[in-house]
Amino acid sequence: MFSNLTDKLELVFKKIRGHGKLSEKNIKDSLREVRQALLEADVNYKVARDFIKAVEQKAVGTQVLQSIDPGQQIVKIVHDELVTLLGGSTEALAPIDKTPTVYMICGLQGSGKTTLAAKIALLTKRKNKKSLVVAADIYRPAAVKQLKVLADSIQVEHFHLEGKTPQEICHEAIRYAGKNFIDLVILDTAGRLHINDQMMTELEEIKALVKPDELLLVADSMTGQDAVNVAEEFHRRLSITGIALSKLDGDARGGAAISIRKVTGCPIKLASMGEKPGDLEPFHPDRMASRILGMGDIVSLVEKAQETVDLDKAQKMQEKLLSAQFDLEDFLEQMGQLKKLGPLESIVGMIPGISRQLKGIQIDERDMERMAAIIKSMTIEERHHPHIIDGSRKKRIALGSGNSVQAVNQLLKQFSAMQKMFDNIGKKKFKGLPKGLMPFSMIR
Repeated sequence: MFSNLTDKLELVFKKIRGHGKLSEKNIKDSLREVRQALLEADVNYKVARDFIKAVEQKAVGTQVLQSIDPGQQIVKIVHDELVTLLGGSTEALAPIDKTPTVYMICGLQGSGKTTLAAKIALLTKRKNKKSLVVAADIYRPAAVKQLKVLADSIQVEHFHLEGKTPQEICHEAIRYAGKNFIDLVILDTAGRLHINDQMMTELEEIKALVKPDELLLVADSMTGQDAVNVAEEFHRRLSITGIALSKLDGDARGGAAISIRKVTGCPIKLASMGEKPGDLEPFHPDRMASRILGMGDIVSLVEKAQETVDLDKAQKMQEKLLSAQFDLEDFLEQMGQLKKLGPLESIVGMIPGISRQLKGIQIDERDMERMAAIIKSMTIEERHHPHIIDGSRKKRIALGSGNSVQAVNQLLKQFSAMQKMFDNIGKKKFKGLPKGLMPFSMIR
């Protein structure tokens, strides 16, 4: 999401590094460009103004340490102020310490409320807590069915009552949860295409009735400044306790994510990075600031890998890779492991330095699917010994996978090059990367 902003900020910092020392003039000139980059990224103009003022106050008159170049010092000041702007520290959801704990989810229609309900339920399930998702949106067509499908996919309980009002549904759901020793009740309330008094009154009544422990607003990052305006109004009427940013994997400019904490004064607690139930993570201001500045986020990547990757298999794979003993069967398995981590572009953006090296290169996940189809069309012997694949075998593999012979040749050529590459490198090349992520060096 922040790629355009990141690119522009990197250009500004590159110019600063070209100066032998910092002066008030080159600091102000550079920060003027930073302010322009923030405004173009749809950051609220007051937020951008105050941010630049805070950075300038710290930067002007700062003594540059001889061991640090001027550019690095400015980057650190910008990073620290960005962390402050995004909230300073990570704000956790209300603890699930009573039966039932109640989370109420609100927001406009299409912001991602129903999907977030399922994501929180999965997060709760992974902590060995029992949750109940409640379909209280009786207005949007198929809203109840959508939540039921999502609940079934992650194997959590779903609750809905036909012919009842949203207030009655929520009240009865909590009674049911209390009788059945359910730890967390997640209320998926109704939204509208825009804020109106009828919707807000309904939400106020539900809040008064159920007294939620957490009242989360889902803010659609793709809507830019509208998301900030919506958050202001919801907070004014409902006193929300936290914000969940949705669609952070999209290609919007990202200004809402930067502005919303400052404008509303309400903490961002969750970040939704994709459409799958597992694509949800706590919002860490310091990690998000690092991503925005193109510094990567290796900590989140390690955590994601620990949750989704079979570390024993990854360790064995790493040993094979470093000894150039891996074959196409291993490669197929490794692609499956990488797929579990989520969209490749978001993962690559978490690795410090890698995103810059791959700038301009499109990472098309369909390429991985095509390669997987080609490998699956091979026999086990061919996967273990690709050198035996001759012309007739290539034709059979191409036909079986729905690809051309040229595509098969391309895969075999790339695989051979990767084997040679890993034969020439040492373990220190990948120091700091989570186990199982070494093949990022192979992305072309």
